[in-house]
Amino acid sequence: LESSLLTQPWASVCFGESAFLAKACFRDTGYILLISDLSGVWYESADAEAVGQRSKELNKRLTVHVSSFLHHLCKLMCPLLAGQPDTTTSFSCHHTAGGLSLHVKSELSGLPFYWDFHCCPAPMEMVSCHLVRPLIRISLALQYQVQELTSLLLQKDAEIEDYRESGAALSRDRLRTEPFQEKTFQQNFMAEVRSSASPPSC
Repeated sequence: LESSLLTQPWASVCFGESAFLAKACFRDTGYILLISDLSGVWYESADAEAVGQRSKELNKRLTVHVSSFLHHLCKLMCPLLAGQPDTTTSFSCHHTAGGLSLHVKSELSGLPFYWDFHCCPAPMEMVSCHLVRPLIRISLALQYQVQELTSLLLQKDAEIEDYRESGAALSRDRLRTEPFQEKTFQQNFMAEVRSSASPPSC
């Protein structure tokens, strides 16, 4: 399950007024959920046996196969992660002693359906694998692209200036551009990075 989770994208989700990043993977054999508010990272991995036991505790009136519970959980969580939560389903989240609890309330077969995700702090290797290393790789790739584009813009500015010195003139003045200011661009870029270093607000 965790290897399958690696291929899932992070999604921005809101529980009440709290914003989180989350990803999940559901299979007939169980599920794994990873959630972060960028101050902490929590997860829960549950196999079919654990799902069956918890479903008996939370949904005593429902007598369906474990695979049906897992399929229903997937149908509830996947739209949420896709930014299209079902309005008939409610989610609530609160911190517990050393963990995070996510409560889900919905319906299944015409009966109330409840589920609790009991998330504990994710181990460092999981945080590194799913969050830190991918972010570092993306950051390095973006830095390389910025350097390439900066170099290209400076070359274009030098080329345009050479045309001007040779007597060339624009036929349409609206196409005129100001020379690229690398220092100003870097300052604005870093200011934007600092201002967005948190999950989107709800």
